[in-house]
Amino acid sequence: MRVVMFGYQTWGHRTLQALLDSDHEVVLAVTHPKSDHVYEKIWDDSVADLAEKHGVPVLLRNRPDDPELLAALKDAEPDLIVANNWRTVLPPEVFDLPPHGTLNIHDSLLPAYAGFSPLIWALINGEREVGVTAHRMNAELDAGDVLLQRAVPVGATDTVADLFHRTVDLIGPVVNESLDLIASGRAQWIPQDRSRASFFHKRSLEDSRIDWTWPAEDIERLVRAQCDPYPNAFTHHRGQRIRIVESAVSEGRYGGTPGRIFIREGDGIVIVAGTEARNGRLRGLVVKRVRTEDGAEHAATDYFRTMGGYLTGRP
Repeated sequence: MRVVMFGYQTWGHRTLQALLDSDHEVVLAVTHPKSDHVYEKIWDDSVADLAEKHGVPVLLRNRPDDPELLAALKDAEPDLIVANNWRTVLPPEVFDLPPHGTLNIHDSLLPAYAGFSPLIWALINGEREVGVTAHRMNAELDAGDVLLQRAVPVGATDTVADLFHRTVDLIGPVVNESLDLIASGRAQWIPQDRSRASFFHKRSLEDSRIDWTWPAEDIERLVRAQCDPYPNAFTHHRGQRIRIVESAVSEGRYGGTPGRIFIREGDGIVIVAGTEARNGRLRGLVVKRVRTEDGAEHAATDYFRTMGGYLTGRP
């Protein structure tokens, strides 16, 4: 088949590499210009560089709706478009152009976690597995019929970086198997159960702010979901922002006011957490490592020299 690829960052790069390694012909790659957005500078392998290295024509676009792009797509005469991490809406005149339509690769187990940052949201919400879905694009974002899914488990201490590496390794096999099914006429498209659908927005700074009224278990997952190289989960101590780099749920149960810097446990410092903490039946969050605004990283036992005081959401 003749294939056009739409994609960006490492997700798009892995998709293009899988297409280049396949028996199919990549006739055009469309990708976004480089961005200064914090999340778009993470996992930023270049689709454009890979395409140019292999002699594939490249178009850079923020949006896919100009006459020059549409003309280039028609001239390429694709049998299929494959998209992964394309950041703006593809119009019907693009996604319905090829005879086989557009195959979108999305890093969640659709219909759950459509939209943006699915791995981060899934880890925050305590999901037991994550994965990759290949589905046919339609006018509703991430809502088209599913061709193929692959899943990996989420471990008790996994960070979002761990889940990224596991799911990005699924892209090549999913793309290759999907194209084989389509080319051979064996593709079976399964409609999504829209009653199970969920849709998540892009991450922003506000989404990394710790709310100490959350249970410790929820905050600990937030810390793992905002590990390096992502912007870390943060709080404030004595008016200064600090980032929580490593944490755990406490062994003991602690009562008091959420955010209180309470007591040493093991190799960390317990922070009281949860709206029901006053009754003393909740676990606290053991903060193990913190990072200050100057980039310096500290063991929490060194940073919090004395107990007492509070961590707060705002200065």
